[in-house]
Amino acid sequence: MAMRSSAARAKMLEPHRVSAGDTSGKRAGRLLDYFRIARLDHSTKHVFVLPGIAFAYLLRGVHNTGLVRQAILGLATAVCIASANYVINEWFDRDFDRHHPTKSQRSAVAAELVGRWVLIEWFCFLSIGMVFAYAASKIMLLLAGIFALQGVVYNVPSIRTKDKAYVDVISESVNNPLRLMIGWAVVDSTSLPPVSIILSYWLGGAFLMAAKRLSEYRDIVSSHGRELLVRYRASFAGYTDASLTVACFVYAMLSSFFLAVFFVKYRIEYILLVPLIVALFGHYLALAMEPGSSAQKPEKLFRERGLILLVLLLVGTFVLTTFVDMSALDVFTGQRFIDLQ
Repeated sequence: MAMRSSAARAKMLEPHRVSAGDTSGKRAGRLLDYFRIARLDHSTKHVFVLPGIAFAYLLRGVHNTGLVRQAILGLATAVCIASANYVINEWFDRDFDRHHPTKSQRSAVAAELVGRWVLIEWFCFLSIGMVFAYAASKIMLLLAGIFALQGVVYNVPSIRTKDKAYVDVISESVNNPLRLMIGWAVVDSTSLPPVSIILSYWLGGAFLMAAKRLSEYRDIVSSHGRELLVRYRASFAGYTDASLTVACFVYAMLSSFFLAVFFVKYRIEYILLVPLIVALFGHYLALAMEPGSSAQKPEKLFRERGLILLVLLLVGTFVLTTFVDMSALDVFTGQRFIDLQ
């Protein structure tokens, strides 16, 4: 029974090995295939906009009129620009994704899509997103433009930063602080968040991306070997299991450091969130090391009960420390020494 189970798993994971010019194994592209490459089901990632809204409201107050309208425009901007990026991501990755055990089932690999229509779809999502951003504010329009440019730099040859080890993670995770700033601009379009929280968000995103790479590395190498992994994504040639684990550790430490700087400067009570954030980093890294981890599909993370419980505890503690002043914590804001005399 165990042998049959292992054989069935190996067969299920076996990727399509169709040459770049061979389309004989593909079915004709349908309207649904073009819709799927926009990955609107990944919109859960835009939850990272919400802390930007919260911090701007708490630290700056409401500077924009029509807050609900601004929030709708901001979220619509993020969704449309992200979908435009996903469209070109799937299109330019189609000859690489065929080597991945599960991504070989994506529409751009399994179906014969027409490049002209993919380009039109990208332009439509991009244009709609920019219109929403323009309707919101000038800073939102600028952020949307940077968000869209990141998608081009990350995916399109010959720049294509996703093929370069470490640069791939740093360039992809810039989406994280961009989402933070979009949330901030919803409430206040006259300023940007402090550099400390921007860097913390960026490095936190780098941790998430590195953990995703680590999970993919461990799964694919164990089931198909490293050669297939590098054919799927060139950047993996510069990674090892150990280097990705160390990268996760470094990104988590740096993110926590800049977050602590932000907390000490703007509201010392928030320093109580740091242990929970560290626990969240540790739990996520452990999750990434599990076979078939949902860290490879962040849009599915809401199914992880332990992770969700930690997030809810973090949110509850954030609310508590927002409304309760704790003067005893002022000890962390000044120079004090332990006098032994």
